[in-house]
Amino acid sequence: MKGKRAGSLVLCVVFLSACGGAAMSDVRAPAPTAPNVSAPATPTTEPASSATTAVETPAATELPTIPPSDPTALPIDVVPALQKIADGLQRPTFLTHAGDGSGRLYITEQPGRVRVWQAGQLLAEPFLDITDRVGSRANEQGLLSIAFSPDFPQSRRFFVNYTDRQGATVIAGFLANDNGLTADPDSEWRVMRIPQPYANHNGGQIAFGLDGMLYIGMGDGGSAGDPQNFAQNPRSLLGKLLRIDVSQSSAAQPYRLPPDNPSFGPDAPPEIWAIGLRNPWRFSFDRLTGDLYIADVGQNRFEEVNFQPAGQGGQNYGWRFREGFEPFAGDPRGLVLTDPVFQYDHSQGCSITGGYVYRGKALPRLVGAYLFGDYCSGLVWALRRGDDEAWQGEVLLETGLNISSFGEDEVGELYLVDHRGAIYQLVAAPAAR
Repeated sequence: MKGKRAGSLVLCVVFLSACGGAAMSDVRAPAPTAPNVSAPATPTTEPASSATTAVETPAATELPTIPPSDPTALPIDVVPALQKIADGLQRPTFLTHAGDGSGRLYITEQPGRVRVWQAGQLLAEPFLDITDRVGSRANEQGLLSIAFSPDFPQSRRFFVNYTDRQGATVIAGFLANDNGLTADPDSEWRVMRIPQPYANHNGGQIAFGLDGMLYIGMGDGGSAGDPQNFAQNPRSLLGKLLRIDVSQSSAAQPYRLPPDNPSFGPDAPPEIWAIGLRNPWRFSFDRLTGDLYIADVGQNRFEEVNFQPAGQGGQNYGWRFREGFEPFAGDPRGLVLTDPVFQYDHSQGCSITGGYVYRGKALPRLVGAYLFGDYCSGLVWALRRGDDEAWQGEVLLETGLNISSFGEDEVGELYLVDHRGAIYQLVAAPAAR
């Protein structure tokens, strides 16, 4: 995610230096101005349309039940609280489910392992161990997310996003064993490899939309201020949201190009779905509507939430012309930029972590609200759109966690991932009287 400059919250430097630039030790020589997908080439069946040094963090501790900042927003006898369900993980970065009815949760660890939580227990044997090929020396590198194919119960295919030993982003497919508890690390096939000019702003999120396509969040390549202007360069895959079809993905045919992807010009890679992102640290689809929420990490002043109606790509979210609603650098010269729907400044945190629209049953008054947090401050917000179409957000919890991710289970209940090693479930608790 980030790492802020002096004077910002100290916790931000623990993970991902996206707050405002990398330390010189994290900076590598820039890549060519327009890096493209490398090895393998993109097969198509239909043409597409037009860091700051890390500091040691204390071990996670058990949290008490935490009331919301505004108890009147919920039933008088119920408030949201956090319940620890797992501990002892090594820099966890993401949590999801396989959609196979098992109830298992799969948790990525930054060094390159995927762990399984089942029936109240964190299993000792990893689901997947690819530490031999994952590069995680810099704060924002490593195994960053996992996504299970919509047909996983039949195909046993799943995909991961990691940085390799050369610092490039790799999207790779694997096969799980029939029991769903382990996967074959030797089954890997490479879907996409995208060179990174610096060690930060890798994005890292992959997720399947309700349309069955795989979406990939790419940061602007790193350093500070997007010095090569990758996010606004339509010839680069950096600073973009990508969309590809992996429904028949294999080593022979890694992906296909969806014919309904938007066009950003004759020289733009057809994988691009939206542009103008700095470091989309977690995006998610509303499982009911298909609407897309993108949390984009800011530079020095503002963190933002972007919204995309279901199935409507083609947006330019404004970076580096803008940070949040405010001008940052350059002149958009008549370009149509899509405003964020919410921003907060660095008095409330320094590194946004995107979450999910709540669709569970434990907290009915939160249904339909988009929950997200901040890595540095540990605050959790609930964001809603009112009848007048205006978006309103309020602080829901003060957790004290380094929130590296949220997670969603098969029935829509939500979880918080503490980068210090623990997993918490969002639960209902009696209100204090």
